Amino acid sequence: MNFQSILSDLKAKKYQPVYFLMGEESYFIDFISDYIINEVLNDTEKEFNQTVLYAKDIDVQTVISTAKQFPLMGKRTVVIIKEAQQLKKIEQLENYLNNPQESTILVFCYKYKSLDKRKSIYKILSKKAVLFESKKLYDNQVPAWIVNYLSSKQYKIGHKASHLIAEYLGNDLNKISNELEKLMIILPANSEITSESIESNIGISKDYNNFELTNALAKKDIIKSNRIANFFSKNPKENPLVVSVGVIFNFFQKVLLYHTIIDKSSNNVARLLKINPYFIKDYQIAAKNYSKSKSIEVIRLCRTYDMKSKGVDNHSINDGELLKEFLFKILH
Repeated sequence: MNFQSILSDLKAKKYQPVYFLMGEESYFIDFISDYIINEVLNDTEKEFNQTVLYAKDIDVQTVISTAKQFPLMGKRTVVIIKEAQQLKKIEQLENYLNNPQESTILVFCYKYKSLDKRKSIYKILSKKAVLFESKKLYDNQVPAWIVNYLSSKQYKIGHKASHLIAEYLGNDLNKISNELEKLMIILPANSEITSESIESNIGISKDYNNFELTNALAKKDIIKSNRIANFFSKNPKENPLVVSVGVIFNFFQKVLLYHTIIDKSSNNVARLLKINPYFIKDYQIAAKNYSKSKSIEVIRLCRTYDMKSKGVDNHSINDGELLKEFLFKILH
């Protein structure tokens, strides 16, 4: 099942005896388990019928015996196993999983990894339980997630602002949601989160960031590119070279792909580049300013300066000077 389907069933009170939540993205695992903890039982029932266990402190038999307990003064028992990836001899759960206690909701939070699909326990879970694999979002999926997240809280955000947050915070959804929650405390409901409010409250510069840098490079705006490079040089901890090189690499990979697309209709370009149609014009401008061969050259430069940023063939030049040298070669 996917995240939305599980959440819809929970809201409709369609509960299952076992939920096995696994995968690299902890945000969705925490969201589902927190919903079950907070919403399935009322406060009185929680005192008697809700148990949260940490796998490092228990064994499989403790899980089974707790799950087999009948509810007191209620219809259901909720048992949450936190950090289930630390549970030893997890395969010993197989007998219970084949015949789970119907009055119990047993939830495993198996973070940062997934079960081996060849194992029998995985096959049993796929048939007998709600098995959910929580995958990291791709970088290009994060801005849309931010828009949807804020929309569910009655806030708005524009394309540029959502990309600014995604570019700065990456695809760590817990970190992003924490920063968005801070903004929502400060800003009134139904308001729009802008680049200015992000700069004021999160500390991300709306003018000096990798999003603006790729925009300046696309336009071959030498003055703006150098201003951003100077800002990055003065603030290297907040703007590491290796991140900038990675962002520029991803951008020019898409520019190169744009050159190869025959059908350049907006929908087709957005689909193939995996971007919001709002940003197509950036790639159109870049493709005019950088030929196919120049785009390939920039990608090669990215690989070279990625290695230099990590100390390969570079023993004396600091990141700020490397960035300026890198941008000069792109722009000339």
